[in-house]
Amino acid sequence: MNKRVVITGTGVISPVGNNVETFWKNLIDGVCGIDFIKEFPTDDLPVKIAGEVKDFNPAEYGIEPAFARKQDKFTVFAVAAAYQAMTQAGLSSAENGNIDPFRLGVYVGSGIGGFSIQYRETEKMIKDGAKWISPLFIPTMISNIAAGNIAIRHSACGPCVPIVTACATSTHAIGEAYRAIKHGYADAIIAGGAEAATIPLGIAGFANAKALSRSEDPKYASLPFNANRGGFVMAEGAGILVLEEYEHAKARGANIIAEICGYGNTCDAHHVTAPRPDGVTQSAAIKMALDEAGYTQDDKLYINAHGTGTALNDSSETKAYKLALGEAEAKKAHISSIKSMTGHMLGAAGAVEAIASILTLKNGIIPPTINLDTPDPECDLDYTPNKAVESELTIAISDSLGFGGHNGCVAFRKCVE
Repeated sequence: MNKRVVITGTGVISPVGNNVETFWKNLIDGVCGIDFIKEFPTDDLPVKIAGEVKDFNPAEYGIEPAFARKQDKFTVFAVAAAYQAMTQAGLSSAENGNIDPFRLGVYVGSGIGGFSIQYRETEKMIKDGAKWISPLFIPTMISNIAAGNIAIRHSACGPCVPIVTACATSTHAIGEAYRAIKHGYADAIIAGGAEAATIPLGIAGFANAKALSRSEDPKYASLPFNANRGGFVMAEGAGILVLEEYEHAKARGANIIAEICGYGNTCDAHHVTAPRPDGVTQSAAIKMALDEAGYTQDDKLYINAHGTGTALNDSSETKAYKLALGEAEAKKAHISSIKSMTGHMLGAAGAVEAIASILTLKNGIIPPTINLDTPDPECDLDYTPNKAVESELTIAISDSLGFGGHNGCVAFRKCVE
């Protein structure tokens, strides 16, 4: 028998807030977290802006100074967000805890992994030779190590499956965790993603691939669905959700935030970086999630769009919504892209946007797509321009589309007994 799966904890480290409360307030207030890069000199870089995490203190999340110093930032961000999520969920697998450690899993991925560590150690190798490479290089660089460290800290001895699907990473992590619990392989899974790729090499690589906005105004650079859009803005952070089997959560008196009720996963099989322009495969993932969630035309739908602000993504994504829903239903949906405020957090984006979707559903407030002052005629749906809108909703979805053609979508409803 299929089991119901609910959300009992959330945690965020982001350019617009390092806890869920601050993150949500800034989203609905339309606060832009993008600014000039402060962490390193940008004189020789073609792009000088990013969505950097600000005022982050690892100690606030139970992280020891030695751990924070030795690990890549993506792992530290992931551990901090997991700490928030597990604290909110009230889950513990310790002796006399409330979950069997072998029934607690971790599905936390990263699109790139320890990029800063790779950059630093490669530079040392070239300049100084092999003997100066850190013995911690490999176990801090590999993209599964955030999941490993989270499992260690929370004694999660169940399935640990880090997923790497570029910008769809954490949406797939949530979706596959949902399926694992639904089919009985775990009672709870810590799921999501983390990224810290805003380093000189990352900026140069994405910029030279013509993917990044060249705007010199950081507050008018990430422009999803805008005719003036010119590429995405790189960002960093982490998003973590605790997914839990409904009866397990109910039996321990957990606070249930939402129910995850649908998941879709497809591949464009088209191009390594460009999305499929007709939206067919993207729409299939969206429709899978909606169908599994029991979506009908009586539902009031919110869509947290992938909405990167690239020319190809935003037009093909608009087509995908129309194909998945039908044009009339697509025009009724409330849609927004929080990347207009956060920038693109790559492998962390899906989980952070899933949390935004849950909060939108719970609070009945649609966060805006800021700077949407010149709508693209090809992007003619309701993308909630510039100001938050109140609306009672019955279902929310979040879709993510990654390099390599990876498409994912998750669906949420309010939990009803």
